[in-house]
Amino acid sequence: MSDFLLSLKDVSLAFGGPQVLDKVSLSIAKGLRAALTGRNGEGKSTLFKVIAGALEPDAGEIVRAPGLKVAYVSQGVEGDGVQSGGEIRRARLEEAILAKPDVLLLDEPTNHLDVEAIDWLEGMIRRQREMAVLVVTHDRRFLKRVATKIFDLDRGELSGWECDYPTFLKRKAELLSDEAVYWERKAKKLAQEEAWIRRGVKARTTRNEGRVAALLKLREEFAARRAQVGTSTMRLDTAAPGGVRVLKIENLGFAYGERPIVSRFTADVLRGERIGILGRNGAGKTTLLKLLTGRLAPAEGTVTRGTNVELAFLDQLRGELKPELTVGENVASDRDEVIVGGVKKHVYSYLADFLFSPARVRTPVKALSGGERARLMLAKLFLKPANLLVMDEPTNDLDIETLELLEEQLLNYRGTLLLVSHDREFLDNVVTSTLVLEGDGVVRQYPGGYADYVRQRGAREDAKKRDVGADCGDARDRRDMSDARPARPAKLSFNEKRELEGLPERIDALEKEIAAINAADPVKEYARYAKLPDLEAELEILVERWAALAERAS
Repeated sequence: MSDFLLSLKDVSLAFGGPQVLDKVSLSIAKGLRAALTGRNGEGKSTLFKVIAGALEPDAGEIVRAPGLKVAYVSQGVEGDGVQSGGEIRRARLEEAILAKPDVLLLDEPTNHLDVEAIDWLEGMIRRQREMAVLVVTHDRRFLKRVATKIFDLDRGELSGWECDYPTFLKRKAELLSDEAVYWERKAKKLAQEEAWIRRGVKARTTRNEGRVAALLKLREEFAARRAQVGTSTMRLDTAAPGGVRVLKIENLGFAYGERPIVSRFTADVLRGERIGILGRNGAGKTTLLKLLTGRLAPAEGTVTRGTNVELAFLDQLRGELKPELTVGENVASDRDEVIVGGVKKHVYSYLADFLFSPARVRTPVKALSGGERARLMLAKLFLKPANLLVMDEPTNDLDIETLELLEEQLLNYRGTLLLVSHDREFLDNVVTSTLVLEGDGVVRQYPGGYADYVRQRGAREDAKKRDVGADCGDARDRRDMSDARPARPAKLSFNEKRELEGLPERIDALEKEIAAINAADPVKEYARYAKLPDLEAELEILVERWAALAERAS
């Protein structure tokens, strides 16, 4: 019996501009597990719609096996306003899988899913033997664990790579490097020939007609060339630093009816911390963010902000965007300029840093792709200097290159970060500690990122099993034995190692600053002296942090 399911041959499609799909060909067979990669706006969702039969191409041939059944789960999570985005997403995925299609198309399936649901989806896809699964995703860990083949859509052309994602990245980088060298040589040749023709050399002779024809052909080649879209150059601005303690959380409590979200939670959020927030869908991660930022009043306890805290908030539902207004109007209203880092910049120039062309700046937001909306939200957010940055699912719909640039910006951010995300690799790369909503109002903090949390959770669960399985001896004796043999401290995570390496320099700089203030005239330098309590408190915290990390490292 044939494994053939579907094929596209020389399929082309345009929407009034350059070809979105330019003579695209691919073949899908039973058991295929492939990822479709490409930047935001390249046409990945368009290609899925063509495969699903929801969109007819302008040209080309599509051949489907008799009785072929295709299920397509799109990016959107619009619902009736009662379920969460993750619950809607999981329900749609389960419905599509239970239908047992021959071809399953998943467009950003991990958006809004909690980590447990992502693990479930990974396992489901890896177990498939008959169903063909094609995935568009920005989740790098999901992509690495699921895909055995890569289809890459770049400037309208589709290429197939028989390898996993890490190998594809290496080979694609080599290909783009070769392409850059090729066009550099072509450009040099074109410049030479243009200089030749401008010198007025007789071109009517038989001998030179071929050279003129070659020049005209070279001009046409450059005119038809589709250069790769540039890389985003967004920059995150930081407001003036506030006090050492950014948030003081005391006995925080909140519930929806009989369901507790947070119960008697106490913690300090210190300047420079990058804290991830994890939990199942519906556990209350967004609620916790709202409680911490004052958007929601607690039922019990208090959240007190430190001095000079400037807050910026990124909403996962992109609710701050106005669909009827253009991209430019959403960022700058009716103005032509915006203020970036205290400097005026034309709105077109600013939005170009986020990969919006002038034509796209004039486009209504309702016509944007999910990835473009995500970039626009970042553009709005980055206009507001803040020393407390709060981000609710910032990675949804971002292409991987923009996602990695955002990671870089957050790692260099000098303020404090509160981050809700289910992107495991993003959390591992960015955060220094993780708050986990574990149910029944319990919020527990773990040092490190997602992988560190999983390891520590596993160790705690193993310890519980050992306690349950132990002989029912004297509880006091068991406690004494436990006290006599303290658990070995957890190894440092990657982020903690980086933090430990940087702490001596930060401590040294603070000590020098404190010494300089103490040596100054307290009357003339009153403003500097006013900072001393905060600086000394910060130094104490950093020294304690260095000692704790150094002890664990040794």
